[in-house]
Amino acid sequence: MKRVWKPWGALAWLSGILFVLPVLWMVLTSFHTESDAATNPPSLFAGLSLQGYEEFFGASTGQSPWPPLINSVSASVGSTVLVLLLAIPAAYALSIRPVQKSSDVLFFFLTTKMLPMVAGLLPIYLIAQYSGLLDNVSFLVVLYTSMNLPIAVWLMRSFLAEIPKEMLEAAALDGAGLVTTLRRVVAPVAVPGIAATALICFIFSWNELLFARVLTGVVAGTAPVFLTGFVTSQGLFLAKMCAAATIVSLPVLVAGFAAQDKLVQGLSLGAVK
Repeated sequence: MKRVWKPWGALAWLSGILFVLPVLWMVLTSFHTESDAATNPPSLFAGLSLQGYEEFFGASTGQSPWPPLINSVSASVGSTVLVLLLAIPAAYALSIRPVQKSSDVLFFFLTTKMLPMVAGLLPIYLIAQYSGLLDNVSFLVVLYTSMNLPIAVWLMRSFLAEIPKEMLEAAALDGAGLVTTLRRVVAPVAVPGIAATALICFIFSWNELLFARVLTGVVAGTAPVFLTGFVTSQGLFLAKMCAAATIVSLPVLVAGFAAQDKLVQGLSLGAVK
């Protein structure tokens, strides 16, 4: 077996450390006091404190972070479920049972991602205003579903294309209909791809700020919108901001670690073996 050149392994580790270092620094800063976090150069061995987390949970202001966090969970999970319910049948029609001019359909899905998000901000705002859905989590669910559906269809199409045709033919011979085939044949085989697609859509929805900042207010504000409230006219409170960013990042990190095997397996489907 050909031995891999060791410096490439060292370079990979170095690259990984460089990517993780800012996150580790953010977590460490979140456990410092504001005075220690604001020192220049930063103090690495300063005393640890939970002041930033206490401030995040409203120890001095009484402002609770739970409503924005719950809104983010509702919008992200709800939109991800809807995306999967729509993307799997669409990908089935474009890969396993191709419709006519499927390449045109795929190109249409792709063109929806070419428009800059800010270009659609005003029309979407007017739609929400005239329909009475401003500051509404349900509107965010529909909006995030439409934003993530094209990429989900493209991902699921590549995953479903790897399913052996013999399995589908056997299901058809047994008299299985479309719904039964999707539920009992396609879904179990495509679990890694579904998990990868769900995780990507969840991350995109959780991190979205532009539309949430404009379309929400007091009731439906999400966690990223809540984070912007830490930048005030009094200045930037670094320790409190790092504590807030750490907590808001936890759901994505937990979901990523929980589904990392499925994510790697799903994203490697279709690769050259």
